Amino acid sequence: MNQQTPSFVSHIDPYVYQTLQGITGAFVVVQTIRGSVSGKLKTVMPDHIVVESGGSPFYIRTQQIIWVIPKG
Repeated sequence: MNQQTPSFVSHIDPYVYQTLQGITGAFVVVQTIRGSVSGKLKTVMPDHIVVESGGSPFYIRTQQIIWVIPKG
């Protein structure tokens, strides 16, 4: 029997990751391919971010982000 091991592939943009880490805790507007989310940037991981909006966490895959605007 031929067994294949599944592999996980994730594309990470190190510049976006590093930039988002620098604004963690700031209020942001994030444009995704499905629309925009605005709120506080709570968590930045290599493959996703968490934006808290209206008391709810929104988990956004980094690959789905078109642009981010930090608000002062």
